[in-house]
Amino acid sequence: MARYNGPKNKKARRLGVDLGLKTNPKSLERRLSTPPGQHGKKGIRKQSDYGIQLAEKQKAKLTYGLLEKQFHKYYIEATRNPSATGEVMLSLLERRLDNVVYRLGLSPTRRAARQIVTHGNAIVNGRKMTIPSYQVKVGDTVTLSATGLAIPYVKILLEQKDFTTPTWLEKKAAVGKILRAPVRTDLTEAINEQLIVEFYSR
Repeated sequence: MARYNGPKNKKARRLGVDLGLKTNPKSLERRLSTPPGQHGKKGIRKQSDYGIQLAEKQKAKLTYGLLEKQFHKYYIEATRNPSATGEVMLSLLERRLDNVVYRLGLSPTRRAARQIVTHGNAIVNGRKMTIPSYQVKVGDTVTLSATGLAIPYVKILLEQKDFTTPTWLEKKAAVGKILRAPVRTDLTEAINEQLIVEFYSR
């Protein structure tokens, strides 16, 4: 299972953006403007074009919780599609089962969603699915098992009334349905996919 096990806020501070890796973003807000390390802002250097592209790739990788090999596979798969490579890549990332569980509000973070899936608590079309990278399709239904729904933080999330489900998903109680493939405008994260394409196209 591909994942980053190091300090989460350290990576977010280095990139200067909340990557959604922690359940309490308020603890990070005041520190985002200062990079990690003893010297803080004094250690900042002017970034080259390569550095900017690399940072954007790292941001997307960490946001979705992938390692380089797996992330690069999504790029390669996207290049085979005649549509815009960057948008296709983001659509593939969004249709990962762990991301869908997160987007449905059934977990506080994508990492928690991945754990839910690998522990066998995700149900796709009535069948248990343990593969976080599984690509959901239009018409699929996603929910959690009885054990998954009994997890304390899942219970709390399901009680929240102000949660907004993305328009490409439909949610009724604890059951979600994929209405259509996600498009670029559905993403709330500030990811510049063109920079990622430029990085891999060098």
